[in-house]
Amino acid sequence: MPDLKQLAREIFHETLAAIDIPITMRRKLTRSGSCIAFDGAVTDLAAYDHIVAIAIGKASVAMAHGFVDLLTPDFAFEGILVAPHESLAPVTGFRAIGASHPVPDNGSVSAARAIVDLLSRCDRRTLIFFLLSGGGSPLVEMPLDPNITLEDLRQLNRLLVSCGAPINEINAVRKHLSAVKGGRLAVLAAASTKLTFGITDVPAGCESALGSGPTLPDPTTVADACRVIEQYDLYSKLPASIQAKFAHPESIPETPKAGDPSFATSRFSLLLDMHDLFHHAHQAGEARGFFTQCDNSTDDLPIGQATDCLLEQLTSAARTNRGRRVAIIADGEVSSPVRGNGIGGRNSAFVLDCVEKIAGKAVAVLSAGTDGKDGSSPAAGAVADGATLERSRAAGLDLHDFAARSDSYNFFRQLGDAIETGPTGNNLRDLRILLAE
Repeated sequence: MPDLKQLAREIFHETLAAIDIPITMRRKLTRSGSCIAFDGAVTDLAAYDHIVAIAIGKASVAMAHGFVDLLTPDFAFEGILVAPHESLAPVTGFRAIGASHPVPDNGSVSAARAIVDLLSRCDRRTLIFFLLSGGGSPLVEMPLDPNITLEDLRQLNRLLVSCGAPINEINAVRKHLSAVKGGRLAVLAAASTKLTFGITDVPAGCESALGSGPTLPDPTTVADACRVIEQYDLYSKLPASIQAKFAHPESIPETPKAGDPSFATSRFSLLLDMHDLFHHAHQAGEARGFFTQCDNSTDDLPIGQATDCLLEQLTSAARTNRGRRVAIIADGEVSSPVRGNGIGGRNSAFVLDCVEKIAGKAVAVLSAGTDGKDGSSPAAGAVADGATLERSRAAGLDLHDFAARSDSYNFFRQLGDAIETGPTGNNLRDLRILLAE
């Protein structure tokens, strides 16, 4: 019989296989002749002279393939696809541009220029499909203020992604300095009909944080951005050009809000979200004989609180279901500030925090990103069980030292317990799987 670590790996990989993007798009977007139906609405492609598709994010290649399947061979379109360099692939009808994540690069700027140029040619006879997925924020970038350089933005992003702030706070800052975030792409094509389809890695109700919400009204304000800079003590670390902005916040233009006429011809629909992730992971757990519960109460909690909360839920479920294997499935991002110069991310750090807490118990814990990437590491995450602490000591590994250096990836790599998938071409949320005999 497979051990608990192996079963956790199986549940994770089966869940990844089940959240297939082109299949989901065929199920949720149906075309009959020239009419596309979704969410109870119908759009007639024949009513437009020009069809444009812009795919941005870690799942952009898969979404672009799904889009091609939907329209071709009957309808032509002009497309731009922006993906991380390591997952970029050609898709018929799309100009493919590679860019960097989580810190923007020259490709990010080139992608922004190409998109802005394309949108400037769109009018009321244009139908624009925006295909957005998680990880899009650094892939497309253009500063509002030309005095802010690419290197300035790179420094800002390094600070933001390592300070422990949740994604909606990180993106509040990004949006207010960018010409292509926080609804500003919608403004660039104000007269056009805009349909945005999302695969989300952000909390429910925070869809405007997906890829920094380039086509959605922005609920955050300049004051929110200023609060993030102050709360995480970032001001003194900012490059001079961005410091100047936050020294005089009145110089920062506000993002477009709900009620802006640019959004009158715009619609948004989620194709995949945490419910899809939960559904397939729950099925995979139950199929292996586990009494399975789902939880999303630990989103944005500090790692120590999140591990305590979920392990307590696992203990409680085991207590009330004696004689049965139990599983807790959780999603979302936990807060994991970078404190050292090691290699790792919030998923492997979460599992590392569990190692002592589950030592000697018939328990396994897996945490991994559905995009196949965990922070600065080449892995998606890690897995541990009740024997991991003893194995690490036998190998001469001090888990507290690895934790202090933010080097969780190398801890698990040396034990053979890093989860390495490579880029998955998807990006819902992090998935945590806790199993108990």
